[in-house]
Amino acid sequence: MDLILHHYDASPFSEKVRIVFGMTGQAWSSVITPNMMPKPDLTPLTGGYRRAPVLQIGADVYCDSMVILDELQRRTPLPGNHGLAGLRGIGLWADRLFFQATVPVIFGEMGHLTPKAFIADREKLSGRPFDVEAMAQAAGPMRVQWRGHAAWLDQALGETPFLAGDQPGLADASAWMNIWWLRGALPETNAKLTAGLERLEAWHGRMAAIGHGVRTEITGAQALEIARGAEPAPAPAHDPDDALGLSPGDPVVVMADDYGRDPIAGTLVAARPDRLILARETPDLGRLHLHFPRVGYVALPGKS
Repeated sequence: MDLILHHYDASPFSEKVRIVFGMTGQAWSSVITPNMMPKPDLTPLTGGYRRAPVLQIGADVYCDSMVILDELQRRTPLPGNHGLAGLRGIGLWADRLFFQATVPVIFGEMGHLTPKAFIADREKLSGRPFDVEAMAQAAGPMRVQWRGHAAWLDQALGETPFLAGDQPGLADASAWMNIWWLRGALPETNAKLTAGLERLEAWHGRMAAIGHGVRTEITGAQALEIARGAEPAPAPAHDPDDALGLSPGDPVVVMADDYGRDPIAGTLVAARPDRLILARETPDLGRLHLHFPRVGYVALPGKS
């Protein structure tokens, strides 16, 4: 099955996935989804999940970059993905602590240029005000935080070209996200905050040269047609010791625990310690399997 990435070019979380495609030389299909609602070619696949990116492989839909990278690693392993030192530890740090420093640095400086429709959308997504003035006030202290995170990367590189060693890996992809985002949005600010971090600068050059693999554009309608004509892949075995006591066939609702808490309802296919798979039966697309990471998401019993 083709790998289909639903994303938009300015999305930092999507960039993590795109650069992994580059690391593996992967051919993939690109569906550009809007950066705000409505997303008419995405939400039919996801049951309402709206965050980018989403990876589609036939009738299997992977929601959240963490589970996407986990699936890509399963298919085409990259180096440096061992336990907390690899995808999961560095990924959570980059997705949360580093990202939470990057947001006010960027929007504190350019928030006055942000369209009102985007602000309203992000307020609905996060459930709290998108306060440009507050971010402008926080930008100064958060620049200190941001440079601290960047310095950690500089130190972690040591004498190796990549965090994963001689070759790039998932740790590099996760760490790359915020560096790429700030440099693209505010190159002068990025230059100030990375000044003197020579190993980081050299690493940036090596990462930027990787590219995004072989990208082919398709439409959202084409992606939906692919899902319509496919069957989900066999699911992994269910964990009988699931911490919630879930069993296959149970109605379940899944939602993110930070923002974009849209509840996604389905029937449990399998619950693993690292992944939860829901089935959704749709009149138009047939049976779909939705994959979510366990860390960062909440699963609750649904209504029968």
